[in-house]
Amino acid sequence: MISKLPKWVEYGAFILALTAGFVNGIGLLGFEHQAISHLSGTATLIGTDIINSHPVKLVHLLCILAGFFGGALLSGLILKDGTLSLGRRYDFLLLVEAALLLGAIYPMSQNTVYGLYFAAAACGIQNGLVTSYSGAIVRTTHITGIITDLGLMFGAWLRGQPLNQRKLVLFIVIAVGFIFGGTLSAIMFPILQEKAFILPALVCVMLAFIYRIHMRRARIHLKSIAPNQQARD
Repeated sequence: MISKLPKWVEYGAFILALTAGFVNGIGLLGFEHQAISHLSGTATLIGTDIINSHPVKLVHLLCILAGFFGGALLSGLILKDGTLSLGRRYDFLLLVEAALLLGAIYPMSQNTVYGLYFAAAACGIQNGLVTSYSGAIVRTTHITGIITDLGLMFGAWLRGQPLNQRKLVLFIVIAVGFIFGGTLSAIMFPILQEKAFILPALVCVMLAFIYRIHMRRARIHLKSIAPNQQARD
């Protein structure tokens, strides 16, 4: 059940959604006005460009898709499955995401599209990071599924079913975080331009650092209780 989710999930989901909204905002505000944290619009444009014969744009869109896919592929390679679990290499993937965001700065400052592919790969990594747990699907790089789930929940509520308060809070936190990230990008992009990618990259590094500290403390705690457990056995 979603009630078994640890309390830090809401905080992490908010920060990751904010980061994704910020990155997507930079993509939309940049020279290509390209959404990079999700692929629905990109996939539609790929379909229309096949008919409209825009080969250069078609290749560009396919590279956005491939970048996102590559990031998700890396998450799948590093993580065993999509189940949220402490001890997995989330910190490593967060650092790779940060590196990709930083790598996007120079190409975008030169008005070349390659930086968008790096940013799309970073979003793919993050979407692979945010996982399923006890039947709860958590995605932070887009909110289509979140809004759908909220609509289903309230529809069921109107039919007399009780609302799952924990799931409601989690989904609202993600939606608000993503929107707030877009708001921050609109504030920071005119000031920093492509260097605004530094901010979400720093957030990823910070999250990786916090996760690593938390894991170290968890291991120390397990080692401290192991002798007591052996003594009881």
